[in-house]
Amino acid sequence: MLKGVVLSGDSLLDRALVRLEEAAGHLQIDQDVIEKLKYPRETTKTRLLIRMDDGSRKSFQAWRCRYDDTRGPTKGGIRFHPHSTMEEVETLAFWMTFKCAVMNLPYGGGKGAVQVDPHSLSKSELERLSRAYVQAFASTIGPDRDIPAPDVYTNAMIMGWMADEYSQITGQVSPAVITGKPISLGGSLGRNDATARGGFYLVRNLASELGLDRDHTVAIQGFGNAGQYYARLAASDRNTVIAVSDSAGAIYRPGGLDVEALIAGKSSGRRLIDMAADQGAHAIDAEELLSVEADLLVPAALEDMITADNAARIKAKVILELANGPVTPGADKILNDHGVVVLPDILANAGGVTVSYFEWVQNRQGFYWDLEEIHSRLLKIVEREGRAVWSIAKERGVSVRSAAYIHALDRLATAIEAHGTQSFFAG
Repeated sequence: MLKGVVLSGDSLLDRALVRLEEAAGHLQIDQDVIEKLKYPRETTKTRLLIRMDDGSRKSFQAWRCRYDDTRGPTKGGIRFHPHSTMEEVETLAFWMTFKCAVMNLPYGGGKGAVQVDPHSLSKSELERLSRAYVQAFASTIGPDRDIPAPDVYTNAMIMGWMADEYSQITGQVSPAVITGKPISLGGSLGRNDATARGGFYLVRNLASELGLDRDHTVAIQGFGNAGQYYARLAASDRNTVIAVSDSAGAIYRPGGLDVEALIAGKSSGRRLIDMAADQGAHAIDAEELLSVEADLLVPAALEDMITADNAARIKAKVILELANGPVTPGADKILNDHGVVVLPDILANAGGVTVSYFEWVQNRQGFYWDLEEIHSRLLKIVEREGRAVWSIAKERGVSVRSAAYIHALDRLATAIEAHGTQSFFAG
């Protein structure tokens, strides 16, 4: 174990720090770097108290973490989820720190959450909660300090409410404080499918090295925003989507599914398993999706979906992590032993934060790009950094995940060491 990285248990953050330890073992970096990155810089916890529609008042736990800001203001989404915890928020902020570094964005990592089931709130209650979050964290966030964005169960409208609340508090219109806003409120074209598009560009660029044919088969775990957009992009590029899942179950059809019909059905409130007969597909357990005969498996749901208990059952050649942290370290080892290539989250789903960066830049300069330019700029960054990570993996004989962390840590270390290290101050 690397000196200075203390792993006290098997928490989500402990497992994330394993990646830091592994990457540091491949680089000659100063101990100051590890000391700075093994803990978050700042985590704030509060309770949001709002008036409910029935006249009662109710409070909700909320957090905002700024993990590291060495390379720039912190950046990261806000999720509304009933099972969110401070540990989860800090881990997601850690991942964001490395995600921004691997894409060479001038950001550090941040994250936020409210412990709430947003489906239990009316639209008016949801707006009050969103505005209450900004009221509580107005001194934490800011266009040059910490820039939130949407995440699980938050969307463009919620970001619009939050940006508006911040502008009211500060007394000036500040669209650059939050990304993922509606287009009419300063949002960027291309943000809605950016996470999926970045992953799609990565797979397409590395397809030959990954052993994937142009018409490869795809299984997608999680059919929310990222999963739906990836299915649409894959199908439009002659790939065959053979299995998809949501929280109610999964459907599987070896000959391929009608992606547009599935998206339309989900938009109307239907579950995937309710559309199985329409698709001529089999309804299967959500866990079974992981082991279908597909060339590419795309986990696009939540963290810790692929573990040491189910990794050996996976038959895919390649896993594209559109979700954050869907593969545990224990599963990574099994997958590596079985020859499965994992394209890690900090590279695979970084299209979202990259286009968020574009939105922030456009907000600050007051000049907006067309969709073609957004896609062109995203493609250039994904291909450049994807190739760099792949080259590190081949040159050093490590997994693509380790290569991505090495690539990011090298940039972080360079920035941290530029402030001076022990050897500098000790003469």
